[in-house]
Amino acid sequence: MDFWPTVLEFADRTTTRVGRTLLEDFGRAQATEKADGSLVTQSDRWADEALRQAIAQAFPSHGVLSEEAEHFFPENDWCWIIDPIDGTTNFTRGIPLWGISLGLLYRGTPVFGYVYLPPIAQAFHGFWPGDSGLTMPQGAFLNHRPIHTSEAEPSNNQFFNLCARSTAVLKSPFPCKIRMLGVATYNVLTVATGTALGSVEATPKIWDIAAVWAIAQAAGASWIPLDRQSPFPLQVGQNYSRRPYPTLVASRAALGEQFLPHVQFLGQG
Repeated sequence: MDFWPTVLEFADRTTTRVGRTLLEDFGRAQATEKADGSLVTQSDRWADEALRQAIAQAFPSHGVLSEEAEHFFPENDWCWIIDPIDGTTNFTRGIPLWGISLGLLYRGTPVFGYVYLPPIAQAFHGFWPGDSGLTMPQGAFLNHRPIHTSEAEPSNNQFFNLCARSTAVLKSPFPCKIRMLGVATYNVLTVATGTALGSVEATPKIWDIAAVWAIAQAAGASWIPLDRQSPFPLQVGQNYSRRPYPTLVASRAALGEQFLPHVQFLGQG
């Protein structure tokens, strides 16, 4: 078995299958509020279980960390991190921007990411070996075509993405047009495709960033933890249900330094 083609084919096939069912509930699912104020639906719970079952069948030696069920990082060398519906509010309101996120970690650090957005038929994946020592493909892709970050300079014709908890950034002039998409993964992925020059997420959880950590960096982006603590590697036995990871992602390192003074206060909360 050639491991990486098998991983990619699994992610393609599984997210397509789960996404097809989620589309049937899109805009109709009833949501309840979780303790952290975020929304959850029966569709989230169903997709979480479906993805965990698929992983257990295809990769029985791999562990799983998921938003809706498994919050403690396991001992397995290989572990998948699942966000069954990133953008649940969009999903419940009928806004066609939400996705299924899968990150594959090796010894606590993502080396492969896959995000599928069923309503717009966009599937992103990326391979990022980092310092893992693994022999593997490299690069980032949208619908299997290579993507890369933009080389453009900030201006009123370039985009920068905020999250709902980072709007205080607008108290001072910002060097780009602001967008707020309501999907943490897609906020970052627009940087990977060159659509936006940067993105900030004030309080993302580990399942919001695991997949795009690999994809964005494989596309050439610069990842800057606003609390000055790298989110990876994860630690065995730790509960990751509540810890936020304030993050700035820029199309290149020089722009990260330019954007940082505007957003660094988000990492001090």
